[in-house]
Amino acid sequence: MKIGIVGTRGIPNYHGGFEQFAEFFSVFLKKKGHDISVYCSHDHPYQEDEFDGVKLIHCKDPEHKIGTVGQFIYDFNCIQDSRKRDFDIILQLGYTSSSVWHWRMPKSAIVITNMDGLEWKRTKYSKKVQRFLKHAESLAVKGSDYLIADSVGIQDYLKQKYNMPSEFIAYGSLPFEDPNSDSISEYDVQPYGYNMLIARLEPENNIETILDGVAQMNDEVPFLVIGKYDANKFGAAMKEKFKEHKNIRFLGGIYNLEHLNNLRYYSKVYFHGHTVGGTNPSLLEAMASKSLIVAHDNQFNEAILNEDAFYFKNANDVASALKKIQAKEDFEALLTNNFNKIKNSFSWEIINNAYLAFMEKTYEQNK
Repeated sequence: MKIGIVGTRGIPNYHGGFEQFAEFFSVFLKKKGHDISVYCSHDHPYQEDEFDGVKLIHCKDPEHKIGTVGQFIYDFNCIQDSRKRDFDIILQLGYTSSSVWHWRMPKSAIVITNMDGLEWKRTKYSKKVQRFLKHAESLAVKGSDYLIADSVGIQDYLKQKYNMPSEFIAYGSLPFEDPNSDSISEYDVQPYGYNMLIARLEPENNIETILDGVAQMNDEVPFLVIGKYDANKFGAAMKEKFKEHKNIRFLGGIYNLEHLNNLRYYSKVYFHGHTVGGTNPSLLEAMASKSLIVAHDNQFNEAILNEDAFYFKNANDVASALKKIQAKEDFEALLTNNFNKIKNSFSWEIINNAYLAFMEKTYEQNK
């Protein structure tokens, strides 16, 4: 099959979840003998025309000059280019800034869209933007031949809201099986002597709730906040609010995967506060790194973690969990259960094969 992937800033991954998936999946497809292209921003750090045999198509992306509006122009440029490529399938990752152009998708290609999370619920957006995102979501449903939901919760939502079926295929992760404590030494922490979170610093990720709970403890246990605190006003406000709590350390963004895996592995407690959308990549990565997880109590997190985590709804719950967890080793069964979920249900091999099987089915149905 000839397949194009749109909706990311490009590969190799320098950004986030969809980029990570696009990298792993496209290389997998190439090894399976398919003709695969990934659309990339013109200013992506990797400027070659191929990556591990995957074709890279660089399109003009003015986001760095004009802000969010540039995302819409970039997606338009990618979709326009796809009209001349004779793709059998176009895999669209997300819809936020691309679904408005659904009418420009090539008619000859099968359009499969991963619907991501409930973007319109993100509290960082104004009411006006949230209304637009609801509309964009409906356009993505209308403009796609097939939908993919990365959680059962999203699958149920699409059925109830639009009466549309979708294929449930989760996100993936790699089991982390080679820990090395040397890589955490530069962060001035000791193995199992610190707590942490990794997230975009946005309100719906419960950053403030978690840190309020940490502050209640009034102890000296280091708490690492990994995420770009200077990327928005909320992140800057959090850094300012907790500046008197010397144990709360804002480290900014860290993109060295080896360091991140080891930081997760050697943490005492790992907090996951995400509330919007499906199978969150950072949660799977925490499970894959044998983190002891305290997660926000919602259907998306519970669907994956089940009984193998602690949960919180407010700052008091956060403080209570920290008091209860004296030693990570006391909860080895939880760590092992979550790690086995990655190996048995969420490994990239399983996820990649599920995507390929779905593509092959849709391709055969449309011959």
